[in-house]
Amino acid sequence: MTTIDMPALILLAFVGLGIFSNNTTVTISMLVLLLLRVTNLHRAFPFLEKYGVTVGIIILTIGVMTPIASGKISFQTIYQSFFHWKSILAILVGILVAYLGGRGAMLMGNQPTIVAGLLIGTVLGVALFRGVPVGPLIAAGILSLIIGKQ
Repeated sequence: MTTIDMPALILLAFVGLGIFSNNTTVTISMLVLLLLRVTNLHRAFPFLEKYGVTVGIIILTIGVMTPIASGKISFQTIYQSFFHWKSILAILVGILVAYLGGRGAMLMGNQPTIVAGLLIGTVLGVALFRGVPVGPLIAAGILSLIIGKQ
């Protein structure tokens, strides 16, 4: 009797969700994971679990900092950001988000049982609401504030 590969079915469901919502980020991500699973390259999963978020944050940071590196955002613009109320607010929100991300990383490490819910919520948010998949750490940080744990 053949056993059903539930992780593959879950990935396929998320592929369908990504296609249905026209979200290529979810679709491609789930297809890559499905491809790794069915081609017996699942040996990469421990590496991806351990370093995937870090590598993703590095790539995201490179993307965000590229305008500074390319000269599109000048030193003068950065300097002036400390004197405009919207830029000061942006700095404060950035600090808050970084703080929440740190709390979220600790919570996800200390309470791995909540990770599945956070991941499902993030993928659904990306697929259905055109969100960006940077949410699990922030979501965990907000959750840690609500439940009072880290």
